Amino acid sequence: MCLGIPGKIIRWLERDGVFAQAEVEFDGVRRVVHMACVTEAEEGEFVIVHAGIAISRVDPEEAEQIFKTLAAMGDDAGWQAAEPDDTGYES
Repeated sequence: MCLGIPGKIIRWLERDGVFAQAEVEFDGVRRVVHMACVTEAEEGEFVIVHAGIAISRVDPEEAEQIFKTLAAMGDDAGWQAAEPDDTGYES
């Protein structure tokens, strides 16, 4: 499963070309993110980040909805640890 997480652009570190990078904050944690796909984004905007790469811009309302959904997923109700089956794969 692939999961993109919204993050807020704090500041650009390098804005040009394939080496574009920005400092992006995720729930209080800041990381350097590759930004070559969203060089038009501005500081303070939200981007969807997958595997350290910002893949699109996202409006603040949609980012907030994603944060609520992720918070709800943190609730253990309805989630169980996967057990490997006879093939060794988790089901």
